[in-house]
Amino acid sequence: MQSMRLAKHLAHAGVASRRAAEALIADGRVAVDGEVATDPARDVTGEEAITLDGRPVAPPRRERVVFAVNKPAGVVSTARDTHGRPTVVDLVARRDESGARLYPVGRLDADTTGLLLLTDDGDLAHRLTHPRYEVPKTYRARVQGGRVPERALRALREGVALDDGRTAPAHVRQLAPGELELTLREGRKRQVRRMCAAVGHPVQALQRVAFGPLRLGDLPPGAARRLTPAEVARLRSAAAAGPTRRARRSP
Repeated sequence: MQSMRLAKHLAHAGVASRRAAEALIADGRVAVDGEVATDPARDVTGEEAITLDGRPVAPPRRERVVFAVNKPAGVVSTARDTHGRPTVVDLVARRDESGARLYPVGRLDADTTGLLLLTDDGDLAHRLTHPRYEVPKTYRARVQGGRVPERALRALREGVALDDGRTAPAHVRQLAPGELELTLREGRKRQVRRMCAAVGHPVQALQRVAFGPLRLGDLPPGAARRLTPAEVARLRSAAAAGPTRRARRSP
C-alpha cells in the first residue's frame, strides 16, 4: 500500500489542514500504533492505528467537499469559538449532509465579509493558503477620504512598507471615489486594512469577492453552497500553478 507523510495523512482524513496537523503532532496529540508521534514527515500507510487525543482517526475519505460561504460581519472564521460567537462552520452545518469535518481555508476578520471556503481536504487548503502558491484573492474596500490619489494607488500597486516588511505588488483599481478593488497574492494578517491605512485611507468596510478563479457572485450573506466538481477542479488547478508556472506564462 502506498505510504504518505503523517501530517498529509491527517489532512486527507479531514482532521485539519496540513500545517495545523503538523502543530497537532508537535503538541504530542497524535499517536501511531500506541506511541506518540513526533515527526510529521513520518511515513504511514493507513494500516496503522492512528489516534488524535486518544480517539481513532478515520481513514481518508475518497470524496472531498468544498463549500463557499458569504460570511457576514460578526461571524468568526473558525470551526468553534470559546466566546460563543457564531462561526462559519455553523453556517454550513445545516446545509451539509456529507458528514465531513469542515474547517475554513484561511480566515477573514470578524468584521470583514465575503467569500470564504470551507473544506475537509487538508492538502487543497494547504495549497490555497501557502504563500508559495500565490493564489490570488480579490477584495472590495470602502475607504475614508474620498477619491484616492494616484500616488497612493501607485504605492499600493508597488508595495507598502508595513511593520512586518514590504508587501508584494498588488493589482489595484479605483471603482468609484473611495471604493477600491485590490487583488493580492499573499495573505498577511489584516493586510488590506494595514495597506490602506499606510497610504492614508483607512478601510471603512471590506469584502472578499474572489478566491483564485472562484467569485462570490450573487450568494446572499450568510448563505453557503457546495462547489461543483468543475469549480473544485479549477481551484486545484490554481493551487497547483505556483509562481514558477505563472512566470512562464507571463509575456
